[in-house]
Amino acid sequence: VATSVQLPQLPFRHTHPLETAPALRQLRSLGTVHRVRTPVGHEAWLITGYAQVRELLDDPRLGRSHPRPETAARSGESALFGGPLGDFDTETADHTRMRALLQPHFSPRHLRGLAPRVEALTAGLLDDLDEAGSPADLHAALALPLPILVICELLGVPYADRDQFRQWTDDTANVCDRARSERGLAELYRYGLELVKHKRAHPGDDVMSRLCATDGVSDEEAATRSMHLLFAGHETTVVQIGWGVLLLLSNPVRWQELSDNPELIPHAVEELLRASTRGGAGVAGIPRYARADFRIEGVTIRAGDLVLLDIGSANHDPAAFAEPDAVDLGRAQTAHLTFGYGARYCLGAPLARIELKTVFAQLIPRFPSMRLAVDCATLTARDDVLAGGLGELPVTW
Repeated sequence: VATSVQLPQLPFRHTHPLETAPALRQLRSLGTVHRVRTPVGHEAWLITGYAQVRELLDDPRLGRSHPRPETAARSGESALFGGPLGDFDTETADHTRMRALLQPHFSPRHLRGLAPRVEALTAGLLDDLDEAGSPADLHAALALPLPILVICELLGVPYADRDQFRQWTDDTANVCDRARSERGLAELYRYGLELVKHKRAHPGDDVMSRLCATDGVSDEEAATRSMHLLFAGHETTVVQIGWGVLLLLSNPVRWQELSDNPELIPHAVEELLRASTRGGAGVAGIPRYARADFRIEGVTIRAGDLVLLDIGSANHDPAAFAEPDAVDLGRAQTAHLTFGYGARYCLGAPLARIELKTVFAQLIPRFPSMRLAVDCATLTARDDVLAGGLGELPVTW
């Protein structure tokens, strides 16, 4: 293990938005388990290999809590993801209960019923885009509003409040300014409690109302769970739509291929989900804390150590994917880890897939001549927020 002076410093600098960071490429050539320094200066283990990340995603020896939270290493300044979460002694039971509580609302069958609504919302946004005309910022016109519209409908959150709660979720996700992140999270929870009180008095046909009607669920729990869903339910899909469109437009042959063969879109979405995750970005991975000592790849991880599971790096591991930096819309192996793996697999994965398939199934035939309005290399991802993603996506047609 390198001495503390020599530890690689996160986040790794990307020289091109669609290419692996040179520092990560070099690190991966040395192995799959690395000692690194987080953006806030704390030491952590960065796991970069596909097999190792997949194994640890479903390993009960890792969790989100820490026996001494005040002494735990932090991956960033985000109040929600920068440090430990939950109670160390009850984390496993709490997680099992939470999944049981939320799973029925996010079953593939239940979410498929939402598909016609997603199609209508997408069509409406594309009508507005068409009417406003070229050029446009596809991030502001589609990638950002669609997932917010969809999660608002599912949860029963007023879309009219979007500018407010989007500011709070953006603040919560901030990995550089802890005071700002904590303020954002507090505002989000306060808003959630107000909504819960409203839902108890005026229930609707939505997830928040059904959570409020569940025995044993307090106002605080209903608010917290709902606001976590509001945050997670749009943040990552916004990012995936933006990166997916950029990956296609950066090589117009791909756009044309899907225009000519729309039946390829469902499979192409899986490749875009894999290819769009960026290793070494932001906090560089899903944070976990070791609940016990264990060994992996000849390295001993000590109880309490911070372990960062780098999904983006795993999705670009040449041991798992042939020519991982290429976007191959017909790729045979598409078992990416973008939605996680095992017991903590993303509840909203079926919804994200519906949104992504709908976006490409409508956007490409409607705007067959769409292209980037700027040189791809000039676009930069946000390293100040958790999920990264593009701040803008200028297009023309």
